[in-house]
Amino acid sequence: MSGARTRVAAALEAVPRRLFLPPDQVAHADRDEPLPIGHGQTNSQPTTVRQMLELLDVQPGNRVLDVGCGSGWTTALLAHLAGAAGSVEGVELVPQLVEFGAANLQRAGVGSARVHQARRDRLGWPEGAPYDRVLVSAQAVELPRDLLAQLAPGGVMVVPVAGRMLRVRTDDDGPVVEEHGWYRFVPLVTGPSVDGRWGQPV
Repeated sequence: MSGARTRVAAALEAVPRRLFLPPDQVAHADRDEPLPIGHGQTNSQPTTVRQMLELLDVQPGNRVLDVGCGSGWTTALLAHLAGAAGSVEGVELVPQLVEFGAANLQRAGVGSARVHQARRDRLGWPEGAPYDRVLVSAQAVELPRDLLAQLAPGGVMVVPVAGRMLRVRTDDDGPVVEEHGWYRFVPLVTGPSVDGRWGQPV
C-alpha cells in the first residue's frame, strides 16, 4: 500500500483540484472539505479522495470506471494513475455535470478519459467492461451487483455502502470484501424517471 500512497500523492500534486471547481469555489480549493458543484452534488473532500484512491491502487495500463464522476476531478486523477497506456470512463447522472466534467477534463489536457451520460436503466458503463478498477463516489444501499459484474477477474472496486467504505476484489470463489472505516456520501441513485423525478437509491 505504500507504493499506492506515493503514486496517489504524486497524482494529487499533478492534478490541482481548483481546475475542477465552479468559479465561486476556486478560492476554497485548499480546504479539506466537500465543496458544492451545483445540482445537489459535491466535489469530495481531498482526504477522502486520497484514501479511496489508495485503496483502489490503480496500476499503469489499467482500464478504470469512475461512477458519479461529478466535476471530473477523480476522473483526471484516475487517468494520471492509469497513465498513457490506460483509460478511464467516467459516468455521471446529472446532464449539466456531464458537460461541466467533460469541459474540465479538456481544459486540463486529460486525453485518456471520457465522461458519459449515465442511463436511467443501468449502473456504470457496460460498453467499456471489463474494468480493472471501479471507483464509486456515491453511497449505495447494498453492494451494487451491476458494477461488480463489470469488474475483470482480479479487479478491485472501492464503494461506500451503507456508511462503510468497502474494497471489493473479484476472486474465483466470489467477491472478497474488506471494510475500511465509515464515510458520508450523497446517495447512489438510478436516473430520472419518466416524470423527471430522481430514481431510488441503489
